[in-house]
Amino acid sequence: MNAMLETPELPAVFDGVKLAAVAAVLYVIVRCLNLKSPTAPPDLYFQDSGLSRFLLKSCPLLTKEYIPPLIWGKSGHIQTALYGKMGRVRSPHPYGHRKFITMSDGATSTFDLFEPLAEHCVGDDVTMVICPGIANHSEKQYIRTFVDYAQKNGYRCAVLNHLGALPNIELTSPRMFTYGCTWEFGAMVNYIKKTYPQTQLVVVGFSLGGNIVCKYLGETQANQEKVLCCVSVCQGYSALRAQETFMQWDQCRRFYNFLMADNMKKIILSHRQALFGDHVKKPQSLEDTDLSRLYTATSLMQIDDNVMRKFHGYNSLKEYYEEESCMRYLHRIYVPLMLVNAADDPLVHESLLTIPKSLSEKRENVMFVLPLHGGHLGFFEGSVLFPEPLTWMDKLVVEYANAICQWERNKSQCSDTEQMEAELE
Repeated sequence: MNAMLETPELPAVFDGVKLAAVAAVLYVIVRCLNLKSPTAPPDLYFQDSGLSRFLLKSCPLLTKEYIPPLIWGKSGHIQTALYGKMGRVRSPHPYGHRKFITMSDGATSTFDLFEPLAEHCVGDDVTMVICPGIANHSEKQYIRTFVDYAQKNGYRCAVLNHLGALPNIELTSPRMFTYGCTWEFGAMVNYIKKTYPQTQLVVVGFSLGGNIVCKYLGETQANQEKVLCCVSVCQGYSALRAQETFMQWDQCRRFYNFLMADNMKKIILSHRQALFGDHVKKPQSLEDTDLSRLYTATSLMQIDDNVMRKFHGYNSLKEYYEEESCMRYLHRIYVPLMLVNAADDPLVHESLLTIPKSLSEKRENVMFVLPLHGGHLGFFEGSVLFPEPLTWMDKLVVEYANAICQWERNKSQCSDTEQMEAELE
């Protein structure tokens, strides 16, 4: 009798379990997609100055909400994964010319040159010299999208192809790109200066490229000649400090580390004859056993220690990371400098962001921009599900460059006016 009375209650129990399961799934989705996170303007760190006030007035994106796609755009992991997998949506195909430069050690550096498609907003000749992220080049979709947008805003663009990154360009010396080597970027900049003596430069670096361009500018004052400004997006500033965080599972950084290391291994092994062949005059510290260690490497640090640091003769990984990081050069940059990171970038630990914050508190030429969302080189925009072809990052870099060009034009006009008034007196 009791059993018969209890039977009708079983469906209710099952419904409760289903409801609990649905609630658990929804909770996980909300947490993973970070749907409760608000949209807000980026956090800005800067010194109060005439330049910073002009930038706030001239760059609406600095004070306006960055609104990522509603469903997935607040997840730094999804933004990063989409950038890594497809780069951009409906990416254009800008037409350019490939240039070849023979370096002093026999290496063949290449870059692609794209002419402007419109008149610049201030009517000047301005060239963006662009350094892509790790193992990237001018044919990557996020670079193509940015270049096309910059061309349409009147900029000539020169894009470095990292040494060894292009699959159809063979290495001509036992060396490929490293974390902070500025030789190829410097050669490209010098080519632009000689070929277009009237042009002014806007320096742009993405991820690893951000480290390279900042290091290049800080290496010597001469490297800042004819440079209007510099923009660095999503770099980590200090490889030495980043290496510990890259081995942590927090924010899945160890997994990202493995994926990036696997990609680097494939690139290095595709050039094994040029780097490790019997006929090659290898760096003295590079041995055949390093190739076998490369096969078993599961992190970028292992690859850097066994192979990359030896291209430039560093005695240890610590020395390599210290010397190749831009952190020790940032205070030597005197041109306007905008540093951009996303707070939810899974590759750049929040502890590394104290570097640009501290710098912006000491230097009037530095502005640090930190949006809540964007991931690593994602910064997609869109209403609900589908992203727009052009990202917030693309628009911000060009908007900042336009503002700096206008700032320099206004300074020049003020100087001319003051000179005329002095002559009249």
